[in-house]
Amino acid sequence: MSYVRQIRVEFNHCDPAGIVFYPRYLEMTNSVCENFFRDEVGHSYDAMMADRTGVPTVRLEADFRAPSRLGDLLDWQLVIEKIGSSSATFRLTAQCGAELRLVIRKTLVWLGPDLRACRWPDSIRAGLTAHLEAS
Repeated sequence: MSYVRQIRVEFNHCDPAGIVFYPRYLEMTNSVCENFFRDEVGHSYDAMMADRTGVPTVRLEADFRAPSRLGDLLDWQLVIEKIGSSSATFRLTAQCGAELRLVIRKTLVWLGPDLRACRWPDSIRAGLTAHLEAS
């Protein structure tokens, strides 16, 4: 099962040429992940901060396929490719209509209150597993 979210390209996302400035794509992927954890996993980033836990990015890979422009409506899709004992690899794609614009792979790790990687809590692992891509 995949998670889908739409984001419209706004003026603040663009460089002077009117296309998305690449770091803004990374902000969008963070937004998609944040909303995924709240909407699908049932454990929001604000709950993580209150618990002194978190899911920082430890690996990031981007493949820019085509530029996105001011006003484009991007359809983001998130699937989980792999779940480890304390990490998970996400694949996020952004499309505008039928055109693929971006593929991002990012690995998040579960941090405990001591800021060290630790095993996913069972409830969070269950939420992630529901979005694990079929092999």
